[in-house]
Amino acid sequence: MATQSPFPFLDTFFNRIGQGLQPPVWMVEEVQRRIVLLLNHVLMQEPEAQARLKRQVGRVVEAHWRVFNMRLAATPAGLLELSTTAVPADLSLTLTEESPWELLQSALRGDKPPVRIVGDVQFAAEINWLVDHVRWDLEEDLSRIVGDAPAHAMGEGARRMVEALRGFARPASAPQTPTPPAATPTPGTGA
Repeated sequence: MATQSPFPFLDTFFNRIGQGLQPPVWMVEEVQRRIVLLLNHVLMQEPEAQARLKRQVGRVVEAHWRVFNMRLAATPAGLLELSTTAVPADLSLTLTEESPWELLQSALRGDKPPVRIVGDVQFAAEINWLVDHVRWDLEEDLSRIVGDAPAHAMGEGARRMVEALRGFARPASAPQTPTPPAATPTPGTGA
C-alpha cells in the first residue's frame, strides 16, 4: 500500500527543480566523474567484484532517474568509466519511483528501490550481484584519516542514527522485532 508523502511540498519542490533548473553540462560531467571515482574506490576493495566486472569489459549500463542519466562502462581493470552516448547501452536501469521522499524511506528500511530493467540479463545479474555484495567500509577509510578509535566512535554514532531513522521511517503497522536480552552467566554454572 503506497503511503502519501507527509511532505508533498518536497515532491513539488523536486519537480520544479528538475524541470526548471538544469545544471550546466560541465557541472553534471564533474559530478559524474566524482561518482565514478567513489565507485572505483569501493570496487578496488573487493577483488571478487573486480573479477566479475573484468568479464564484462566494454559493456555499458545506463542509469536513469527523473531527468538524471549516467552511462558507465566496465574496463579491463574491473573498474568503471564514463561512457559516451555514441556507444549503445547493453543494459538500461530506470528508477520507477519518482518521489525522493519515497526513495529515502525505502533506503532507510533497507529495501531496494523499484527498477525497470531492459537489456542483457547476464549483465543485469552481475550488476545485481555488485549491488547486493559490495559495501563501502567508510569506517576503515575514516580510520586512515583520524585513527581507529575516533573512526569507530563516529561509525557507531552513525549506525545508531541510521537505526533511529529506520525506526522513524518504519510504518506504525509494521511489526517491531524486539531485541533479545543479552545472556548473563548464572553464578555457579561455570559460564
